[in-house]
Amino acid sequence: MGILTEYNPDLALREFAEYSKGNRSTDECIPKKLTPGKTYRFLKKGQRNYWLEGEIPLLITKGNQLLSKPIASIRILKASHFLRNNEPWTKGTYKIIEVYSAKDTKIHFNGFAKI
Repeated sequence: MGILTEYNPDLALREFAEYSKGNRSTDECIPKKLTPGKTYRFLKKGQRNYWLEGEIPLLITKGNQLLSKPIASIRILKASHFLRNNEPWTKGTYKIIEVYSAKDTKIHFNGFAKI
């Protein structure tokens, strides 16, 4: 038996509409408005590890690893694990560094390196 842990190079959350439909909590979704400098909470199912020493991309996920291009650059400030109904979850906070326009075609990350 091993410890199932996922290492994430980004933070992928659901669209806010998933909260509006009652499918997800607010912390599992991208806020309606992303404001540089503001701090938000996140919640992800599973025991996940994030890079804390620099900026990572914030993405929208539709599930099954269907991910958008980066919509913002963020910094994870805190992440911790806990059990909910005997399943591991990860919660934490992140700070918005920069928000990208939907029309932006520029590449902002190369792996962990912000360009």
